[in-house]
Amino acid sequence: MEYSPPPLFKQGPSALARLVFFVVLALALLISDARFKTLEIVRGVLGAGLYPLQRAALVPRDVFMGAADLAVTSATLRSDNEKLRTKNLQLSQQANTAAELSAENAHLRALLQLSQRATTQSLPAEIQYDTRDPFTQKVVINRGAQQGIQNGSPVVNEDGVIGQVTRVFPLQAEVTLLTDKDQAVPVQIVRTGLRSVIYGTPKGDTLDLRFVPISADVQTGDELVTSGLDGVYPPGLPVAKVVRVDRQADTAFARVICLPIAPVRGARQLLVLHYVNDVPPRPVEEPEVSAKDAKAKKGAKSADSKAAADKSAKPGEKPAEKPADKAAGQSTQPAQTAQTGKASAADQKSAASKKSAAAEKAKPQAAPGAKP
Repeated sequence: MEYSPPPLFKQGPSALARLVFFVVLALALLISDARFKTLEIVRGVLGAGLYPLQRAALVPRDVFMGAADLAVTSATLRSDNEKLRTKNLQLSQQANTAAELSAENAHLRALLQLSQRATTQSLPAEIQYDTRDPFTQKVVINRGAQQGIQNGSPVVNEDGVIGQVTRVFPLQAEVTLLTDKDQAVPVQIVRTGLRSVIYGTPKGDTLDLRFVPISADVQTGDELVTSGLDGVYPPGLPVAKVVRVDRQADTAFARVICLPIAPVRGARQLLVLHYVNDVPPRPVEEPEVSAKDAKAKKGAKSADSKAAADKSAKPGEKPAEKPADKAAGQSTQPAQTAQTGKASAADQKSAASKKSAAAEKAKPQAAPGAKP
C-alpha cells in the first residue's frame, strides 16, 4: 500500500529553490522597471486603488492634528494680534514724527533756499534665475529696458541693498549682487560718519571694508549705510554690519570684515531704484604745472618782453634806463652841466659834416657817355 501525505502537509519545492526563484524574479522586476519603466502603469493602478484606504486610515490622525492646530492657531492669533497692535501704535508715532520732521525740513530748505538733492523712483521686479557663470554672483530679473530699467540702477529689498543692475536687455536685466568680487559700494559708518568703500569677496559670503586707517574708530556691530557721494546709490540705504576688525602693525589699513544686512541669496522679490541726483557736476580740473615748467614759462615771458622793448626803441637811441641808473644820473647832472655845454657845439659841427658827406654819397653817378 502506497502512503502519501495529506494535502495539508505537502511541501512542494524546497525552500532554497523558492528563495532563488523569488530573488531572481525581484531582480528582474527591479532591472526592467529601472531601465524600461515597465511597472509604471501597475504602480499607478495600485496607488489609485489604495488611496481611499490610505485616507480612511489617516482620518484619526487628521482629526487630532486639526484640533491641535485649531487650539494653537487661536492662541497664536491672539498673540500676533496683540503684537500687531503694539507695532501699529509705534509706527503711527514714528509716522507722526516723520511727518513733522519732513515739514520742518521743507521749511528750513525753503528758508535757506536749498533744493531737494535727489528723487528716487522704484519699480518692483522678481528674480527669474541665476547666471551660468558659477564664479560670479549675478541673477536675472524679469524687468528690462521696455519697463524703464537703466544700467547702473541700485537694487534693494525691504532690508537693504541687494546689488546693482549691470546689463540691460529688452525684457530682462542682469543684477550683480552685493557679494560679488567686482562689486564696490561707497558707504559710511552710522555711528561715526567715517566714509569708505565696501567690496565683495571671492567666496561671496562676506564683504570687505577697505581703506580704513588703523587709528579709525571702527567697532564690531557698527552699521554701514550708503553715503550717496557716488551719485548712484541714494544715501542712507542699509548695506552691512561689521563682524570683525583686524589691526596689524605692519599695514597702514585695518582689515574689516562685514556681513550684508539684506539676505542677498534669499531674496526673490526686489525693487529697482531709479535714482536722479540733482547735484551739479564736478568742475573741470586744470592740469598741474610743475616748478620747472613754471620757471621756463616765466623766463620765456621775460625774454619776450625784453625783445619787444628793444624793438620799440628808435635807432640811435639808448635803451630805457633802469630806475636806479636814472636816479644816479639825476644825482650827477649838476656836476656835468658845464661839460655838456662845451661839448654841444662840437657835436653839432661833427653831425653837420657827417650829414653833408652822406648826401654826396647818395647822389647817383653819371653813366659813361651821358650828357650832363
